[in-house]
Amino acid sequence: MIKKWFLMATMLVGLSFGAFAQKYASVNTEYIMKNIPDYAQALAQLEKQSSDWQKELEAKFAEIDKMYKTYQQEAYLLPDNLKRKREEEIIAKEKEVKELQRKRFGADGDLDKKRQELLKPIQEKVYNAIERIANEKNYAFVFDKSASNTVLFASSRYDISDDVLEMLGYSSSNPADNTPTPAANSDKKKSDRITNPEMKKPY
Repeated sequence: MIKKWFLMATMLVGLSFGAFAQKYASVNTEYIMKNIPDYAQALAQLEKQSSDWQKELEAKFAEIDKMYKTYQQEAYLLPDNLKRKREEEIIAKEKEVKELQRKRFGADGDLDKKRQELLKPIQEKVYNAIERIANEKNYAFVFDKSASNTVLFASSRYDISDDVLEMLGYSSSNPADNTPTPAANSDKKKSDRITNPEMKKPY
């Protein structure tokens, strides 16, 4: 039993030394994105598109509500066949609008596709810059401080967020003044490893 415990302890010590031999770094992708004007513009465009589609749906639901109220007022005057016809029209209209709602805001809907179109290229540039710095400085792991609640502490000494911004051609001093420089143009392999930000969806 003692021998078995000793072997396990030896293995754990060996693994610990192996882990410490690796180089680690951290980034804050939320901080990086806030310093990229294109990202803020993309979010504003998404917000406007979402608002426009929301208003479109609200107008159509208001139209259905008006149809139903008119039907209630006139129902006692209508013969049964016309009642059924009006009810079917209201049901069909409601089904049509709910389908449009799903198309706009559902999973893999128009808003999700628009988000991918606008945000994914920016996220890929950031990931490619992180990957390049990690390769140049031989980092075995790069943790995202903004994406995980399991990171309890990360020293600023190992934060390469500003290095990423610099590689992309931006600075953290004033996001409004940030404009890409030729150094920012680097085509790397695409990756989905950076999670897209969540958008608030109606309904």
